[in-house]
Amino acid sequence: MTDVKLVDAPAGYTGEGFFATSLDKIVGLARANSLWPLPFATSCCGIEFMATMASNYDLGRFGAERLSFSPRQADLLMVMGTISKKMGPILKQVYLQMAEPRWVLAVGACATTGGIFDSYSVLQGIDRIIPVDVYVPGCAPRPEQIIEGILRIQDLVKNEPLRRRNSPEYKELLESYGIM
Repeated sequence: MTDVKLVDAPAGYTGEGFFATSLDKIVGLARANSLWPLPFATSCCGIEFMATMASNYDLGRFGAERLSFSPRQADLLMVMGTISKKMGPILKQVYLQMAEPRWVLAVGACATTGGIFDSYSVLQGIDRIIPVDVYVPGCAPRPEQIIEGILRIQDLVKNEPLRRRNSPEYKELLESYGIM
């Protein structure tokens, strides 16, 4: 027989047969474990994302199994690959069509900084047109790195207050991108 060590209950109200916590924490937990990603893949990082969704890495175990190819049904925009300046307005339109709350994951060197394509036609990072929550470095990043990015998004979603999106700071951030 092994010794079982009991730990203290997390912060909240406990009693016989129940545990109560704040609404922010419950909503954050539900949102974090039911992300609906919209993959916006344009080049080799998209291939790595396909490997991440396959059975060896199985992104579904993190609650992000249902891919959405409609921005209105997604809450996580995953931008993977080279984004040309002509594609920038389309990417911004896709971001604007997503309902709040929405999060953005920039995957790979091209989406984060323009990568090796330092030319007039390539956008030098998608954070010039839309706000980015988590960056995944690499050219192309391994599936483990993409999973790490998803886990960082989950941490952000879990700990985000429900009213953050209504704060003056958030509205100021969106206005700096020309989003009203």
